[in-house]
Amino acid sequence: MTYVTPDLCDAYPDVAVVEPMFANFGGRDSFGGEIVTVKCFEDNSVVKAQVDQPGKGKVMVVDGGGSLRRALLGDMLAARAAKNGWEGIIIYGCVRDVDVLAQTGLGIQALASHPMKTDKRDIGDLNVTVTFGGVTFRPGEYVYADNNGIIVAAHELKMPE
Repeated sequence: MTYVTPDLCDAYPDVAVVEPMFANFGGRDSFGGEIVTVKCFEDNSVVKAQVDQPGKGKVMVVDGGGSLRRALLGDMLAARAAKNGWEGIIIYGCVRDVDVLAQTGLGIQALASHPMKTDKRDIGDLNVTVTFGGVTFRPGEYVYADNNGIIVAAHELKMPE
């Protein structure tokens, strides 16, 4: 499904809008779904485990602490997420392999690109409430993203006709 965040904001004025700091890196410009959160810092072990889980109708929201020193997602993990049906991944941090990510059937938004991978120390939290960009993301709520921005709602939104 294609989501247009300005239309959703017009139809649902109570949504929360994430501060504009994200860029689109994925092959899908528009995506949305139920929030699954990961909180980690320069260690993508939990992200790596989650991309292998079924993701239909879900968006992984990764609070990487805003680190610009390591990439929390690259081409191999993105391909696994797409294969397992994830709608998209939003990363408060960096990605790498951006040319391949742009060809992947997955919505991906992040702060920037960085060529260095993370260390794997198995440190991170799954499905905890995270806050960044002026918005709180709660597991089970909904997030929608396109080239206009990212919005969060307590319940699933329908595109207006």
